[in-house]
Amino acid sequence: MRYLLWFLLTSVALGQSWEPQSSGTTASLRGVSAVNANVVWASGSKGTYLHSSDGGTTWEAGQVPNAEGLDFRGIRAVDARTVYLVSSGPGDKSQIFKTADGGKTWSHQFTNPDAKGFFDAIAFWDAGHGIVVGDPVDGAFVVFTTEDGGVKWTRRQGPAAVAAEGAFAASNSSVVLRGKREAWFGSGGVAGARVFHTKDGGATWSVAATGIRNDSASAGIFSVAFRDGKFGMAVGGDYAKDKEAASNMARSASGGLKWEAGSGPKGFRSAVAYLASAKMWIATGTSGSDVSRDDGKTWTTFDAGAYNAMSFAGGAGWAVGPAGRVARLRMK
Repeated sequence: MRYLLWFLLTSVALGQSWEPQSSGTTASLRGVSAVNANVVWASGSKGTYLHSSDGGTTWEAGQVPNAEGLDFRGIRAVDARTVYLVSSGPGDKSQIFKTADGGKTWSHQFTNPDAKGFFDAIAFWDAGHGIVVGDPVDGAFVVFTTEDGGVKWTRRQGPAAVAAEGAFAASNSSVVLRGKREAWFGSGGVAGARVFHTKDGGATWSVAATGIRNDSASAGIFSVAFRDGKFGMAVGGDYAKDKEAASNMARSASGGLKWEAGSGPKGFRSAVAYLASAKMWIATGTSGSDVSRDDGKTWTTFDAGAYNAMSFAGGAGWAVGPAGRVARLRMK
């Protein structure tokens, strides 16, 4: 009771809270993509996708035909009707699907050709140009790009990885894009916790260490976001120790060339985003959500619920998590 009272008072004081919504599914949700304040899509285990056209007041849950064995950890909605799904898993369990009619029909676009591969995230610069990043194969991260809306996916020369380094398919936000060809993605695992950067659509890459913890296979960077071309934030930690807050955040003021590590959010966080309309950063994970209004210098927890991923559009935002959990950010 004492904690509940503290939580309610803190949420009111901070001016935001996660407002739970009924998703209509019990699938584990790790992908969410908002189009605007009304239209939002989400995805998860057992071939599940979700769609709302009224801001989450009602959700329609569906299953991609013949995909019940796939875990859709990534989703990107280019517009209200055009949506891409990426499943994560070893070898051919990593696949890409697309709908162009709001989910009425889904077409299979691509299957991971590497038996040792594992797709981690998908993102699009625009309706035609997209990128998929996967765990290293033969010593290099896997990168595929498309220039025609996914009709063709082309393998690029991915950046070199160190031993035991990989990426995390936890929130579909380990990859972030800007402009027409710029992208960053974060890594994890022992010797990982690095941020890779391309300015030419994935043709060439640079890399920078962040100082985020990378002391186990379950630790590293889980999410990267940029406020503009210079200031960025990376969050993570160890998902197996989700209440530990040591070295779980890093900031960059140089477009990702250099990073300053710190301990900000109050535990492991799998997603971070900048909400421009409120001039604040939000981080979320399985042990809670935090907000920062001073570019990550200080963080305050405003929710203790478990969430995996977030997405914002037009000032509206949603988070998704285990057992079909969906919530909309409520600003007071």
